[in-house]
Amino acid sequence: MKPIVTFEKVTKRFDDDTVVLDDFDFEIQPGERVVLMGPSGSGKSTVLRILMTLEDIQEGVVYIEDEPLWHEKRNGSLAPASEKHLHKMRGNVGMVFQHFNLFPNMTVLRNIIEAPIHVLGLSRAEAVKRAEELLDQVGMSAKRDAYPNSLSGGQKQRIAIARAMAMRPKLLMFDEPTSALDPEMVGDVLEVIKDLASEHDLTMLIVTHEMGFARDVANRVCFFCDGRILEQGEPEKIFTAPTEQRTQQFLRMVLKE
Repeated sequence: MKPIVTFEKVTKRFDDDTVVLDDFDFEIQPGERVVLMGPSGSGKSTVLRILMTLEDIQEGVVYIEDEPLWHEKRNGSLAPASEKHLHKMRGNVGMVFQHFNLFPNMTVLRNIIEAPIHVLGLSRAEAVKRAEELLDQVGMSAKRDAYPNSLSGGQKQRIAIARAMAMRPKLLMFDEPTSALDPEMVGDVLEVIKDLASEHDLTMLIVTHEMGFARDVANRVCFFCDGRILEQGEPEKIFTAPTEQRTQQFLRMVLKE
């Protein structure tokens, strides 16, 4: 099968010439659930932001299936992508952010149906039907007419998950989805993500420090360090018998916390 995502020799630098990704290669297969872990500043969240077109790249090519993300095919070669191309490509990926990013002036239902109507071209009836099904799956049907400021952090994150899934993305991404939650809410949100992963056979890319969750949900765990994948493998191997000293050190620190 063709990968859903391919990074080929990608370099990402910030304005101060800090290199975050250097000659970076990476693939995600259809149906795979990949967890990225590693210290702050190692580049893992940058991978997600590149795929969401929130950060551009300086070198290399990123593909969603066979289609270049930050480039367009013109006259047999690759040229920088137009805004029209980027807009089209954004429909392939969904993102659940740390801080929910819900529209405070819209009801829960409207938060979910806006993008399917205006980006995917669904009728309002189709979008509402899809939203209601997803709200039921994340246990939030009773809150469809509520506004975000009346919801707890855990409830907001469930709505954010439903909103991302309403776009039927080829890749669903999570950037530390529990980091802004009170501790007692973390387990509920992680359980929702695990249930959705098993029910929908989703392709997922997840940045998290929740090691138990990573072990349960991932097919592959990648340990990031200094803009590259230092070590990767099945969760059981990475968590019980990592071969790299830096991975061992990181896991000891995280598990101790």
